[in-house]
Amino acid sequence: MTTNNQLNPKKLPIVLVLQGGGALGAYQAGVYHAMHEHDLVPDWIVGTSIGAINAALIAGNRQENRLTRVRQFWDRVSHDDNFNMNWVGEDLRRSNIWLNTVDTVLKGAPGFFKPRMFSGFSLGMKVAPEHASFYDTSPLNDTMQELVDFDYLNRDKDIRLTISAVNVGTGDLTHFDSHSGSLCADHVRASGSLPPAFAGVRIDGELYWDGGLYSNTPLESVLRELPKGDTLCFMVDLWSADGAEPDNIEAVRTRLKDVTYASRSRRHIEDYALTHRMQRKLRELYARLPPQSCTEKDEKDLLELGCASTLHIVRLPYSGHDWNMAAKDINFSKGSNNWRWDQGYADAMRALKSALWLQHVTDDTSVVVHELLS
Repeated sequence: MTTNNQLNPKKLPIVLVLQGGGALGAYQAGVYHAMHEHDLVPDWIVGTSIGAINAALIAGNRQENRLTRVRQFWDRVSHDDNFNMNWVGEDLRRSNIWLNTVDTVLKGAPGFFKPRMFSGFSLGMKVAPEHASFYDTSPLNDTMQELVDFDYLNRDKDIRLTISAVNVGTGDLTHFDSHSGSLCADHVRASGSLPPAFAGVRIDGELYWDGGLYSNTPLESVLRELPKGDTLCFMVDLWSADGAEPDNIEAVRTRLKDVTYASRSRRHIEDYALTHRMQRKLRELYARLPPQSCTEKDEKDLLELGCASTLHIVRLPYSGHDWNMAAKDINFSKGSNNWRWDQGYADAMRALKSALWLQHVTDDTSVVVHELLS
């Protein structure tokens, strides 16, 4: 339930939108850390892939346990570094990252995924669709069962969790929502099942892959519902839509990932603003009609379109260059994940200090995107 404090004096509903991005998700954890310290409690969390994992860790625990559970997850899945990252220069840091990335490829990530030993999949042989991958995510199932209280998640209606996955058979994006059905560890695993690394997860007879294959930024889930009142939305982006032209193979691979998984939120926001303006014009036209021509059904239809409201989107972009390495999302080194967490915390603290959403906007403003000030 939304609490009242100086950063949210009007007790606006709070939404947290979390992108997919593998190990970069530690940045999201740092953002939540700052929100948690300032008692900005999400009413609704929408996540994809690693964002779905972080979202479940938050929504699936009582308020006093959430930050602890998020920390436990990231401590568990992180590899120990070969040396203290704070004591070495950039060249040694890069070498350490390469070694840890190779370690992840060969061994997986503890509590997250492990190689499928002696599987025919890598040899081109037919296997069960649930086993068609290089890695096995059953360790993630065990971790989620331990760190997420799914009974609490499915019982408590003060916080809502929505996670997305792609139906392998139809190619459609499916939204699993705690307010419309019960969620379990399989739903979380399905949202992060990026092939061919991870196999699809079967739910109610259907096979699902990573929701990021369809839309890696689940903001559209929020916009689709057309909030009935002013709303404060924190959107954490892990991939950069903007970037320099690459001039070597590593830079090309890095930029390819950025472009593939970067947020498409600009287009969604523009569409939302257009819809909002059309709805406002419809209400204005309706108000000019003679009273005798207005029916109860007309009024009901207008109410279903939504009311005049403002959606405040606080965008927090991950700006870490990770040494321009294409494998940054599978670099689960402890030093790197701690650095990402700290950066997410620092960026969120800057956003909270400026609190741009407290500034006055006109009643006809449908959406405002508050960018992080440099």
